[in-house]
Amino acid sequence: MLQGRWGPRDLIGAGLGWLAGLALLHRCERLPTPAEQVMLAAGVVVLAWARRRWWGRVLIAALLAFLSTAWRAEQRLSHELAPAWELRDLVMAGRIDSLPVAVTGQGGVPGWRFEFAIDAVGDAGTALPPQVPPRLMLLIYDGPAVMAGERWRFTARLKRAHGLMNPGGFDAELWLFEQGLRATGVVRAAQRLEAAPAWRLDTARQRLRESIRAHVADPALAGVLAALSLGDQNAIATADWALFRDTGVAHLLSVSGLHVTLFAWLAAALVSPVWRRLPWLCLRLPAPTVARWTGVLAALAYALFSGWGVPAQRTVLMLAAVAALRSLQWRWPWPMVLLGAAVVVTALDPWALLQPGFWLSFGAVGLLMAAGEAPSHTWAERLRAALRTQLIATIGLAPLSLICFSQVSVVGLLANLVAIPLVSFVLTPLALAGGLAPPLWTLAAWLSQGLMAWLRWLADWPLAVWWLPAAPAWAQGLGLLGAVLMILRLPWRLRLAGLMMTLPLLWPAVPRAVPGEFDLLAPDIGQGNAVLVRTHRHVLLFDAGPVYAPGADAGDRVLLPLLRGDGVQRLDLLMLSHRDTDHVGGAAALLRGLHVTRLSSSLEDGHPLWRAAPATQRCEAGQAWVWDGVRFEVLHPTPVHYDRGLKPNDLSCVLRITAASGRRALLAGDLQADHERALTRREPDLRADVLLVPHHGSKTSSSPELLAAVRPAVAVVQAGYRSRFGHPAPTVLARYQAAGVAVVSTPACGAWRWSSQHGASGCERDASRRYWHDRVLPAVNPALMGPEPPMVSWPEDVWP
Repeated sequence: MLQGRWGPRDLIGAGLGWLAGLALLHRCERLPTPAEQVMLAAGVVVLAWARRRWWGRVLIAALLAFLSTAWRAEQRLSHELAPAWELRDLVMAGRIDSLPVAVTGQGGVPGWRFEFAIDAVGDAGTALPPQVPPRLMLLIYDGPAVMAGERWRFTARLKRAHGLMNPGGFDAELWLFEQGLRATGVVRAAQRLEAAPAWRLDTARQRLRESIRAHVADPALAGVLAALSLGDQNAIATADWALFRDTGVAHLLSVSGLHVTLFAWLAAALVSPVWRRLPWLCLRLPAPTVARWTGVLAALAYALFSGWGVPAQRTVLMLAAVAALRSLQWRWPWPMVLLGAAVVVTALDPWALLQPGFWLSFGAVGLLMAAGEAPSHTWAERLRAALRTQLIATIGLAPLSLICFSQVSVVGLLANLVAIPLVSFVLTPLALAGGLAPPLWTLAAWLSQGLMAWLRWLADWPLAVWWLPAAPAWAQGLGLLGAVLMILRLPWRLRLAGLMMTLPLLWPAVPRAVPGEFDLLAPDIGQGNAVLVRTHRHVLLFDAGPVYAPGADAGDRVLLPLLRGDGVQRLDLLMLSHRDTDHVGGAAALLRGLHVTRLSSSLEDGHPLWRAAPATQRCEAGQAWVWDGVRFEVLHPTPVHYDRGLKPNDLSCVLRITAASGRRALLAGDLQADHERALTRREPDLRADVLLVPHHGSKTSSSPELLAAVRPAVAVVQAGYRSRFGHPAPTVLARYQAAGVAVVSTPACGAWRWSSQHGASGCERDASRRYWHDRVLPAVNPALMGPEPPMVSWPEDVWP
């Protein structure tokens, strides 16, 4: 092929064109219309006349990638759950299509999360049958244990594939779209129809996971062994994942390319000497060829058994490519092999291009290949080569880690020096061999315990993790190029130039409000409140969002990543309006993960959060201060309210913020109507441009007197998508509409930004919209939702 009509330039150009076409589609807010698809297809036909030119082949590959993936995306999006069928009791039969993941609901209720492939949907008693997506993600709480491959009949209540939308945050809707899951739901009744067939792969994987848990008492260590042997990353607890990320070893706790390659090498090493002892077989197929393809098949089997993740896909495809090239006696340069593997991976899964693991996996291999391998004959030379390899991976991938995760592990080099050989050459073989000899799992657990102790010691070092704000796209590209120059065998002057090119990525400029003005951000946190206010040099957070489930709250999952991505290293004031968990749920995580100068709240004496803060103050009417020319005033509660022992909602801290331009924001917590009226009588001028709607739009708040006194231009509702509370209430919305107030709801808007300087605002869903994002506005009429199911509700977001 290289000597024929397709030369290296043509192959490389076509491969890059394919990836560019995918990248362009993934940046689109919508899919092309049928007319646009016809025009693009006509462009392919026209370009076919120029296919002998390399640029024609590049454009043809790009258009084919764009059109084929757009068609596949359209097929997935066609399996939508109609809004009319949300939160209705639907009876469906089907098969459990994934490893069930143990979860804990609110109140500590145990449950399982799993993917469900539907065979049939029961009659809903309506004129038209329910239109339900073929694959769902379901939760079952306090019910029977489920097993992969079993057939069940469930009565469940579903929601569309809808997630939180915040700047730089986890895109749950993309994750659900990639998995082909077009709805989520909670099971209300269950009936097992059929046991799992013994031949199913997921059934065998779950039995092996249960055996690991039976032999290893510590759930954390059992989770590590399950992740290494089965690729079951959900088995690792959230706190342990945070430890692995902070120490830079998270890549080892999935089935990585190194693990798959090791498995292939062991299979080839076992087959080759046996085949060589049978001369009549060697005459038909040479032993090296047999060993090579045996290794590929073993790698494929291991990758499938471990969940078929992107690193495993890349490794299997690269091994297959190398084996094919050797068998055909072709000699491709390594960039073409790597590019070919990337094209095949994205042809099978076009949305792999959107996963950080895709770029980290291919980036690591590319860096190591580009840096070359130094000859090593003695143990000292091999040790130096291993240190050089680790240094190349650490330096070369640091900019990519910053772009993907806004963090770099400073102790990652030390952690990986121990973790890579231990995990790759000891723990992973032991975890796999334990399926044949279970006592080996005990040894692996003991070694894992030592590794965890080593990582915890490193994580406790000062500045073990370096957090940086998000940099602009040009700085990201420049930083990646600089990292490549630093690790290549180039003159030191060019390497120093590469270091200088990374500076805009390492020290990005953080946008700030001008003196006298402030920026306000209402994140999309589900059913709760949290509002970030930034002046020129100070930061205030009003409330800290809800608790989603034990060990999962808005602080860890939304607010900390958001604050770090915005370059916030210190909170000057954390004001918690009152004690309800949808307002203080993330406070403990914020106090642990960020420097908080002062805590102000109406919490009762003895609340644990008072002890966690370095300085505390009870919020009381009359408190006021000025930051950078912006005035802050606490309007409620008064000392008398504390003495009367009011309910937590009635003790909500109410904060008014006034800019030098005269624009104002009023944050009202969960204040009830009677205290709203009292506030209007006590404060002669409550006018504000922005009002945080009291109590999320509940019927017990937003009194006509308050609206008449505040006269806001915009009212912001922070509530959950299809929340069981039905916020905002239709009567409250009608009240705002009658007053001529624009209402912004975070389920429809995502995070909402507003600047006091010009009064400009924007929704994150509009700014970051892609074709896979949900476009249906949530209903606000509780009557459409039916009665609340007698169980823990579905969390406000999906977190795999």
